[in-house]
Amino acid sequence: MCAKSLLPGVDVQETLPSLPVRLTRAGVTRSSKAIRMRVNGTEQLFHADIRCGVDLGATQKGVHMSRFEEGINEAIDAATEMDAVAIDVLAERIATSVTALQGAHTGEVSIRATYPVTRRTPVSDIDSQEMYELFGVAVAGPHGARRVLGVAAQGMNACPCAQGLIQDQAEEALAADGFDADEIARIVRLVPIATHNQRAKGTLHIGAPEGHDLVADDLVAIIEDAMSSEIYELLKRSDERYVVDRAHRRPRFVEDSVREMIRGVIDSFPGLPDDAFVSAHQANFETIHTHDVEAQRTGLLGEMRAEVLGRSPAGDDIGMGEWLRRR
Repeated sequence: MCAKSLLPGVDVQETLPSLPVRLTRAGVTRSSKAIRMRVNGTEQLFHADIRCGVDLGATQKGVHMSRFEEGINEAIDAATEMDAVAIDVLAERIATSVTALQGAHTGEVSIRATYPVTRRTPVSDIDSQEMYELFGVAVAGPHGARRVLGVAAQGMNACPCAQGLIQDQAEEALAADGFDADEIARIVRLVPIATHNQRAKGTLHIGAPEGHDLVADDLVAIIEDAMSSEIYELLKRSDERYVVDRAHRRPRFVEDSVREMIRGVIDSFPGLPDDAFVSAHQANFETIHTHDVEAQRTGLLGEMRAEVLGRSPAGDDIGMGEWLRRR
């Protein structure tokens, strides 16, 4: 009796707001869950942070916050009872569930998890556990749902600009010491030229229509190959020499890495339709400057393919949110 008397008689969330203005999103962030998901064909248990929201009409004071947890748990329980699903599929199921529970027009969910991969080092061939970020983003609305799979990986870039300056200096010094032009060219070709290195982080998101399932490891491979070199948590001396040598023979700007990610998507997924979404982002953490640098490209895969073939893109680049909300 006492407990019942404390319950409000009016559903406050359904009352009129103080100002009749609709909200683009209202919801919960940093909802932490242990989730069983499928990554690269295997099932694993992950710690995941979930961000979940819906649009809110101008005549409703607030969303029902408890219903977000209900929708999240509902989708997670369903995935537990059946086969584990990929992170982007789970995001789509949660978005569909909470949108229905809230009686909203659209709902958006993003999930971020960290997952381990055991890799072999390039020369010593020993196990090294590497950690990658995994993202699933989805929007559900009256015309269905769309989802995006994302991965982030670390690597390193060697700066081409500084390397050019050091090469010029080396060639001048060799010439002054009596080496002829052919000998100088041979030395420069055989010996890696010094430059400053940047630890880097690449992030790749791909949104594909129903029926085009993507594998996280494929995205990781594209990101790492777009940088001067991949990196490893564990490196023996032979591996360290390999990584440094590889990076200095493949100098790349932050912009180069984004373009190489685009190339990797085009080459790796020839079956993806032109209306698939791609976002490639690269951040380089400077060593000789106090600032960092970044570059990004977002848009439809078809327009990127057209540019590679020398044709002008059909329109402006679209962002992830716009693509997810397209019918």
